[in-house]
Amino acid sequence: MKVILLKDVPNFGRRYEVKNVSDGHALNFLFPRGLAELANDQTLKKVEELKKQHDDEKRVREDLLVKNLKALTDSRIELSEKANDKGHLFAGIHKPEIIAAIKKQTELDVDADHLDLEEPIKAVGEYDIKIKVQDKEATFKLIVNSI
Repeated sequence: MKVILLKDVPNFGRRYEVKNVSDGHALNFLFPRGLAELANDQTLKKVEELKKQHDDEKRVREDLLVKNLKALTDSRIELSEKANDKGHLFAGIHKPEIIAAIKKQTELDVDADHLDLEEPIKAVGEYDIKIKVQDKEATFKLIVNSI
């Protein structure tokens, strides 16, 4: 069965991709969760328009981010999380938390694909985080404090 993904599905595919899947996978997993819809001529045309619009919006956001990378290079993003006496965090800091902090403190819209973070941050301290947008790079300080 051919389906169109409506959202990013980890380890499976990205938004607006057309995939061939088994009927059971589509009917029992993808459709009930709103992750995909059946691919036919009408939906394929609609998805092509949505994909083009999504790509245009993403390109505009990336261009704006490239222009503001210098400001992000000089910034210091602070997060406060619960930690034990030795400075180990109870919950690791992942990309979504960092993106939310960047948006809150600098009002820049960064995608998870732009952040270069190999593993979650699990201790209090200062970290240099790289952001790669198109062919530009920037590094900012992430300061993790304990509550």
